[in-house]
Amino acid sequence: MLFLLKGSLHANTIEKADTTGAIPLGFVLPKGEHQLSIPFELNNNLIVIDVLLNNAIPLKFILDTGVRTSVLTEKIFTDLLNLKYSRKITIPGIGGEKLVDAYVTNNVTLKIDNMIGRGHALIVLEKDLLQLKNFLGSNVHGILGYELFSRFVIEVNYDTKYLTFYDPNYYKPKKSYKVLNMSIEDTKPYVNASFTLKDSVVRTGKFMIDTGASHSFLIDKHSNSGYYVPEPSIESHLGRGLAGDLYGEISRINSLSLGSFNFKEVITTFPDTSTYDIDIAAIPRNGTIGGGLLSRFKVAFDFVHGKLYLKKGHSYKKPFEYNLSGLIVKATGLNLNKFEITEVREGCEAEKAGVMAGDEIVLINGHFARDLTLDEVLGLINLKENKIIRMVVLRDNVKTKIQFKLIRQV
Repeated sequence: MLFLLKGSLHANTIEKADTTGAIPLGFVLPKGEHQLSIPFELNNNLIVIDVLLNNAIPLKFILDTGVRTSVLTEKIFTDLLNLKYSRKITIPGIGGEKLVDAYVTNNVTLKIDNMIGRGHALIVLEKDLLQLKNFLGSNVHGILGYELFSRFVIEVNYDTKYLTFYDPNYYKPKKSYKVLNMSIEDTKPYVNASFTLKDSVVRTGKFMIDTGASHSFLIDKHSNSGYYVPEPSIESHLGRGLAGDLYGEISRINSLSLGSFNFKEVITTFPDTSTYDIDIAAIPRNGTIGGGLLSRFKVAFDFVHGKLYLKKGHSYKKPFEYNLSGLIVKATGLNLNKFEITEVREGCEAEKAGVMAGDEIVLINGHFARDLTLDEVLGLINLKENKIIRMVVLRDNVKTKIQFKLIRQV
């Protein structure tokens, strides 16, 4: 699971572009148009769109409600364009120690289909800390956020995989939508939601809506003395963020209510505070709602008017599951068609069968891994409970056959 954390990028690190003139700054719809629709890729519950950098280099960016300023994860692209860097900044890890250096470049032009955005600031990481392409299995180069959400109503159809950008003055939500009030605080969207853990107590909290996070529901258990991790639970690697690797516990809560929408037996993430960087003092909140839940809807974000529109999607009733295999896999190689197991969850059936970190997956239930995408590999090794998985792995240049059953640990 990939999990993108934004807490390390503070507002005071960013310079605004110093540009004047008749040409408008920021993203602007094509002249005479009030909306624009584009296709997107859905990778691990994350929205990935095509972006043209300075009219020269085609890239792919994650659309992320939780990020203030655009991030480019690979410095080679701005170096190729000979872009000037106005500042060097340090992104701290948990505890404040230096994690990675980054650079700020200004007056960048970004183009999405026929929509051009001029005068953007861009944070450029010196090292590809997030390894987006490895953990998404496709070439993803950065993150886009508030620059788009602040200007348009953005409608996301997870079923058709199309995004539509609307001029807020011309957007008319369909009657089939349910509307929730959404507050925008320090560029990020928040809604109220209620939930029950493993008791009958209904708890209400404030949650950030985060399209840049793969999980369904995250609770910061330290944000309220009445929160606890329901049993059974498992300790797990949750993913990667700008603050480093994230660890915590995974459990199921009895219910979650978002407006009039109700979910049962929701897989919920409880991050370890030693790896989870959140400045509660700045914007108090109780957790986040991520792509795993949002992708069950057709969603429209209206930052301008503080509204979140929701309509049930095709996967609304899909049961919540979490990594039945217990394996964390990343794509490697020039074509991202080699698949390395980076972590094996303690106590899972795969571990008992002999799977080890560092193994390369060669064959899964008769399918050659080299012919698959990372999403397809993950789909096969997490197909359904009680499914038998037969794999061939490569370890120290020796191929080994391994068989195990998918058993729920939570």
